[in-house]
Amino acid sequence: MIRPSVLLALGALAVAAVACAPASETAVQAAPSAPATCAKDQLTLKTPGKLTVGTDKPAYEPWFKDDDPANGKGFESAVAHAVAKQLGFESGEVAWATVKFDTAFAPGAKQFDFDLNQVSVTPDRAKVVDFSKGYYTVKQAVVALEGSKAASATDLTALKDAKIGVQVGTTSLQAVKDVIKPAAEPNVYNEQIDAVNALKNKQVDAVVVDLPTAFYVTAAQVENSKIVGQFGAASGTPEVFGAVFEKGSPLVSCVNEAIDKLTSSGELAKIETEWLGSAAGAPELK
Repeated sequence: MIRPSVLLALGALAVAAVACAPASETAVQAAPSAPATCAKDQLTLKTPGKLTVGTDKPAYEPWFKDDDPANGKGFESAVAHAVAKQLGFESGEVAWATVKFDTAFAPGAKQFDFDLNQVSVTPDRAKVVDFSKGYYTVKQAVVALEGSKAASATDLTALKDAKIGVQVGTTSLQAVKDVIKPAAEPNVYNEQIDAVNALKNKQVDAVVVDLPTAFYVTAAQVENSKIVGQFGAASGTPEVFGAVFEKGSPLVSCVNEAIDKLTSSGELAKIETEWLGSAAGAPELK
């Protein structure tokens, strides 16, 4: 990836912990809430006339920009503002609440209408909170050392002969086998840190992890490393990030409707390309 900010280096650990899910814990369909009236003046909100969105502080790049969720810059800030607009709210009518990452999906009442903080939808979490439809499908990423042959790859074919390290039991391992299909079997490690250390020690040419984890690897774990690019899964149930709601929130169906509109119009894809694509140092590998 690009040279990450200090904030990213400090904060992506929380992201990595959530996003790098073993294959057995990949995302499930979000449970639907009861139908709601989605006219702005009919929405059930924490503060009348204000849409309150939660996220952690500091708010890290590339999900947010300059630790300021309200500025509309960064992937999740842009998504929040786009959803708010679909619901009829101007930027000045969106309030941001500081919510610790693990508090967002803990049981109990919430201080936000919904929370965006790279939270993967899982069956266990869905027992105590509600989730929107996925607003981001987690992609896999290839990380290599600067100056290496693998680092110069511009497509998946160029990685066929690479020695790839990956953690056992993860969606990343399945993606290596199904999408990259390397000539040699990948080097499989029990822990992600073992794969990362193998890259550091040049025992493998590249490692494959999910994209949020890749930001962390390049920011804080492996000096002189880069994100070669990102790619999607071939099949199966993808891991997704969803907006988090208090259990039983009638706002879920309205946010789902907003996400559907942003998806069908292409705006959601445009936001992803702007903030998580080449501009963030993670071009698409095909």
